[in-house]
Amino acid sequence: MRGNYLDRVNIGLDFFDASINRIGAYVVGTRAAKKAFMIALLEPTGKLKTYEESGRLFERLAMREELRTKPFGAVWDYYCLQEGVAVGEDLITEIQRYESEVLSERK
Repeated sequence: MRGNYLDRVNIGLDFFDASINRIGAYVVGTRAAKKAFMIALLEPTGKLKTYEESGRLFERLAMREELRTKPFGAVWDYYCLQEGVAVGEDLITEIQRYESEVLSERK
């Protein structure tokens, strides 16, 4: 990751919206944070840094633009499959199942 600051990063997630399912909001937010880290870790930081340090700003710009269309989603889906968790929109069904089977039993 840029700047090599990963060991100095603290992550705090706060998802509260009383109008929606709190478990669902937490899961969606947590997954979004993990996706952001994955994208950052997959960035070719060394190449971008080399371009910048050598004044090759066009090349840096072109590389950053190309990164926008890289298949990060496929990498994320594979990660979810490996971890045995819901992939894509299956997350919605999984949260709904949890609501009906677990949360509905709480009083």
